[in-house]
Amino acid sequence: MTTRDELRLLPWVGSDGKPCYLSADDRGGYVFRLANHIEAFQLGMASQLLEHARRVLDDDMEDAEKLHLLATQLTSALRDVLRVATSRGRRPVTPGHPKGD
Repeated sequence: MTTRDELRLLPWVGSDGKPCYLSADDRGGYVFRLANHIEAFQLGMASQLLEHARRVLDDDMEDAEKLHLLATQLTSALRDVLRVATSRGRRPVTPGHPKGD
């Protein structure tokens, strides 16, 4: 998590597509709580999508259109999860190095 006097990366972008930030001092405020709620929702959706992806990939009969849709959804979920991780001050994990070293 962020410490005092830092900016928190919010789980959405502005109308111009640029990142939005909030002072970490505002931990009890409406926007801070909203960001926590949206992050939790994004992580939950990513988890559900992962389960769906496992089922789709296990089905040898899935067509290219369904696989393309799945790839698009997974890309979006991965973007959201990386934003949450960045917001919480964690470095992305490097394959083969579970602690990101």
